[in-house]
Amino acid sequence: MGYPGKNHKQYQTPKRPFEKSRIEEETKLAIEYGLRNKREVWKAQSYLRRYRKAARELLALMSTGTDRALFDAKKDELIGHMQRAGLLGPDADIDNVLSLKVQQGLERRLQTLVYRQGLARSPKQARQLITHGHIAIDGKRCSIPGYRVKRAEESKISYYGKSPLAASEHAEKARITKQGR
Repeated sequence: MGYPGKNHKQYQTPKRPFEKSRIEEETKLAIEYGLRNKREVWKAQSYLRRYRKAARELLALMSTGTDRALFDAKKDELIGHMQRAGLLGPDADIDNVLSLKVQQGLERRLQTLVYRQGLARSPKQARQLITHGHIAIDGKRCSIPGYRVKRAEESKISYYGKSPLAASEHAEKARITKQGR
């Protein structure tokens, strides 16, 4: 069984560790999103893999002939959860769940959203600002670059109130806003 307080792996390593095309693709993703290592790509893949598995189980449930009401309830629950998480749009279906890409999972990370909103000049700087405690979600400091931001929290990302970057006269903030224009 194991000790319950021990952290467990949240990802699966690739079956073929030295596959050239996969390594190149992961390297490209790591550079584009400013990731620390390939492990963060694997975590995003595992995160989406769980949703795709749930969608396949729903399709299998429907094909076995169970009642339609149970299937619809479970489908609405899964799709509603993914819409609140920001992975799917408002008119999504099971096919959209099955066609999710790793990039969609990486776009929901706090690091990527800080960069996309113009609070940092690059994904690497966004990671640095987050780990140093300069970024807050709804006024609460968040120091985890891989935090998955829900759709409702997306508009509440800002500089932390006590951070020097929150002041409008800070030199780095001026550089960030000038580059964003």
